[in-house]
This record gives sequence, structure tokens and C-alpha cells, in this order.
Amino acid sequence: MSITLLTIALVLLVALLAAAGAGQLARMDGASYPTAIRRAAAAFAAVLTLAALATGTLATLAGK
Repeated sequence: MSITLLTIALVLLVALLAAAGAGQLARMDGASYPTAIRRAAAAFAAVLTLAALATGTLATLAGK
């Protein structure tokens, strides 16, 4: 159970760092604040989607 919670925390941390980086890069590129937040949210969602996809794939492979 603790490994699962630690993994979830790590994935959320990576997603937050990716979102912060995407937002910062958007602002450095001259994007407005709403656009930068939108890009950060898209990066956050993308990381979580990839993590869910990887988890599903590993669960399918482990079940065989």
C-alpha cells in the first residue's frame, strides 16, 4: 500500500513539475497568463494520461 501511495505522489510531483515548466516556457515565449495556464494544464493532463496508459499497459502485461 505504501509503495502505491509513494508512486502516486511521485507521478503527481512529475506532473506538477512538467506543468510548471510548460507554464514558465509559455510565459517566456510571450504568452498571456491565461494561455500559459492553459498550456500548463495541458502538460499536467498529458503527464497523467501517459502515466495511466503506462499503468494500464503494465497491468495488462502482468495479467498474462
